[in-house]
Amino acid sequence: MSGHAFDEAIALTPGSDGSWLGATSPAYANMVGPFGGITAAQALNAVLRHPQRLGEPVSLTVNFAAALADGPFTAQVRPARTNRSTQHWVVEVLQQGQTVLTATVFTALRRQTWSATEQAMPAATVPADTPLPAHAGRVEWFNRYEMRFVEGYFPAAWDGQDHGMSRTRLWVRDAPPRPLDFASLTALSDVFYPRIWRRRASPVPIGTVSMTVYFHAGAAQLQATGTGYLFAQAQAQAFHNGYFDQTAQLWNEAGELLVTTHQIVYYKE
Repeated sequence: MSGHAFDEAIALTPGSDGSWLGATSPAYANMVGPFGGITAAQALNAVLRHPQRLGEPVSLTVNFAAALADGPFTAQVRPARTNRSTQHWVVEVLQQGQTVLTATVFTALRRQTWSATEQAMPAATVPADTPLPAHAGRVEWFNRYEMRFVEGYFPAAWDGQDHGMSRTRLWVRDAPPRPLDFASLTALSDVFYPRIWRRRASPVPIGTVSMTVYFHAGAAQLQATGTGYLFAQAQAQAFHNGYFDQTAQLWNEAGELLVTTHQIVYYKE
């Protein structure tokens, strides 16, 4: 969809040496640098646009080696190995000649087989009955999404108390609505605020170090989801000596599990 802030943010221009040229977007600004989800989507888009790509994304792993500075970047992408129905990609994003991100992408030509989902979508109020937050987002990228929290909104007070649970559940979609695809689903997989803020109600400094996204739906299923809401759930599993993990799932309104994601996050006390 031309003119949407998301499409403008992930836009890439072919470089003369086979690389892709892009830039950070003020529309997806975070506290420091850009929203990590948009950066992951830009890395994936470098593969999606590559003329040698085979099949659809099955998994993406992004390693944030350094905080991106506002401004242009170069994405170098190559197929490390191509088999009959699978392909392994390596992506490196550079600013001023320095590596700021590395990523691997696995794509495949899927064939129809027996399939099942064990992780069922939790019961929740429908989007229309789930109110929007009363206040605008604390950072600019938050305003690019329509978020309707079922549970686990930001703490009412930063009291430093252990609230015993890090889980958040919400309905979410792009704002304004945009048809779902692999790039936007990647960004949506990172819309959760840091789990340690939810657990301890303390806004300690954090930074995602590595994020992996597993796609459980193909392009046709994403197209059928369209501009509908996704039900998103995230929860940490452990906090230990400066790092915590986060696991998340996103379903469409039909209850189909589209993606699962995991990340490891640095925190400072």
